[in-house]
Amino acid sequence: MGTRKDLRLGKPLEDRIPFSLGVVSSGRFLHTAGITARDSDGEIVGVGDMAAQTRQCYENIGDILEAAGAGWGDVIKYLIFTTDIGAFTDQTRDIRAKYYVNRPAATLVEVPRLADPKMLVEIEAIVSLPEQAS
Repeated sequence: MGTRKDLRLGKPLEDRIPFSLGVVSSGRFLHTAGITARDSDGEIVGVGDMAAQTRQCYENIGDILEAAGAGWGDVIKYLIFTTDIGAFTDQTRDIRAKYYVNRPAATLVEVPRLADPKMLVEIEAIVSLPEQAS
């Protein structure tokens, strides 16, 4: 992985959130597409179930990380879009926590709808890739 430094501002808020307010990094990067809750056949998983869709999104991101030779600790930022911020924060807190390795930066945005009306969440990741072997 390139170098990485989580910024600490000394604000009490930082001890209560699972993400960093900023991450400084260098090296090679992977920027994922907006990853949705589709299975390997392209079918939407967990229609109407925010928790199931969130789990599937992270499983799909995990597949991308593995293909790139990276892991959860290499993610430096998540950008999450949801159609219901209240449901997302209430129903996925325990699910999300295990993917916030090394406190990546994160943004959560509520949108009126995603590409398919059955989709409730879409997640992008920015990843600092491990250095290539020489």
